Amino acid sequence: MKTITTLFALLLFTSHVCAEVQFRQVEYRDGEQKLSGYIAWDDSIKGKRPGVLVVHEWWGLNDYSKKRARMLAEEGYVAFAADMYGDGKVTTHADDAKGWMSQITANEAAWQKRARLGLEQLKQNKLVDDDKLAAIGYCFGGATVMQLAYAGTDLDGVVSFHGSLPPATPDQASNIKTRVLVAHGDADSFIPAERITAFKKALSDAGVDWEMNIYSGAKHGFTNPGAGDFGMDALAYNEKADKRSWQKMKSFFDEIFSK
Repeated sequence: MKTITTLFALLLFTSHVCAEVQFRQVEYRDGEQKLSGYIAWDDSIKGKRPGVLVVHEWWGLNDYSKKRARMLAEEGYVAFAADMYGDGKVTTHADDAKGWMSQITANEAAWQKRARLGLEQLKQNKLVDDDKLAAIGYCFGGATVMQLAYAGTDLDGVVSFHGSLPPATPDQASNIKTRVLVAHGDADSFIPAERITAFKKALSDAGVDWEMNIYSGAKHGFTNPGAGDFGMDALAYNEKADKRSWQKMKSFFDEIFSK
């Protein structure tokens, strides 16, 4: 009897341990370029659920981006962290990051295509309800999810965290089918005030459903606890803005996925 009880307890323990957030690397391609993404999900949840694409900062698909994917999985979503640079390459050097980002953003159509390839990886996952999709991005990733919106991608919502906020052309703005949420730091010296004005005006003129939350004292990179490690005065973590913007995103998702 003691052996049976011990075995039963062990089975319960094993079940508890296995029922948690899982993650794995996903290899895919953009033509000849190999891409290496990262998918996360909670295997204790049964059935299909909304999917969220995560697009990294200009540093590449590093541990921070993967952490955000796992956090989304903990919230009940399937999250796919896309690789925008290829081969999963990352850096801590601003010159490298700027060069890689510039290579991607120089060709807008190719930029949008690579982002859509990540979205397709998410949609193909058997746990994803492909009628309920969103995309979030940080820094360069924030600009990337806006490019998805400008391309008319069928999403329920996009969220830009300290993104570069590229203003839409009238044609791009008219393509937008999704709702837009922006989290921006009031002390972000990377983004000129006139760009913010142009960004908002383009969306408003096109009748886009958008919202921008501006956090006092927050610099560029305010959601990343490691922002201060890169040796750039313009980057800094802001815990209050990080927590508030994440909560705002969760409320946004509750609303857009309630249909």
